[in-house]
Amino acid sequence: MKNIIITGTSRGIGFEMVKIFSEAGQNVLALSRNSKPISDLKLKNVTALEFDIADESEIVKLSAYIQKGMKTVDVVINNAGFLVNKPFSEITSEEFKRSYDVNVFGVASLTKTVLPFMKKDGHVINISSMGGIQGSVKFPGLSAYSSSKGAIITLTELLAEEYKETGPSFNVLALGSVQTEMLEEAFPGFKAPLSATEMAQYIVDFSLSGNKFYNGKILQVSSTTP
Repeated sequence: MKNIIITGTSRGIGFEMVKIFSEAGQNVLALSRNSKPISDLKLKNVTALEFDIADESEIVKLSAYIQKGMKTVDVVINNAGFLVNKPFSEITSEEFKRSYDVNVFGVASLTKTVLPFMKKDGHVINISSMGGIQGSVKFPGLSAYSSSKGAIITLTELLAEEYKETGPSFNVLALGSVQTEMLEEAFPGFKAPLSATEMAQYIVDFSLSGNKFYNGKILQVSSTTP
């Protein structure tokens, strides 16, 4: 049994990953601002905590919980995300800041907090987007979201280099479009080629074995071209 921490678990890919890990007998700490969707499932070996990744005080509470409840952490999946779809001229400074607080600064704070509990063979997976990949197709309205997802890619590469001797491994998955509630809110009526469950299964499998083959790598997980 491995100890898994996942953020952004109230819906979409994160919600599906918790169910898959539980069915596989793994021990999961599910973090989300709304813990009810996971708590209501009453899954085996799953603890759901109310958690705002952009709130520094919540990060402190996380450290205390790990010391008492988990002791060690094998896998961290930084899945929580904030997406705003507006023309650049209309995005407020608060919305732009929130994008980076959730998608970059929160990920950095959580990772820093969890690292002392991880061993060399641990694995940190950061969830990015194809919109953050240089040269990929860009969509107007995603200046805050896609630029923050580009930042988390570079951060992942840097952490992999910094911790390459001691571990854990760091990799980033740049996802293409997936049929989630967040996608529907941002692009009403758009139909993605992959379901949240299908992508969740891929990420779960990668989190458990990908660090044997990759470190500091960006994997583009998209079934569409370009």
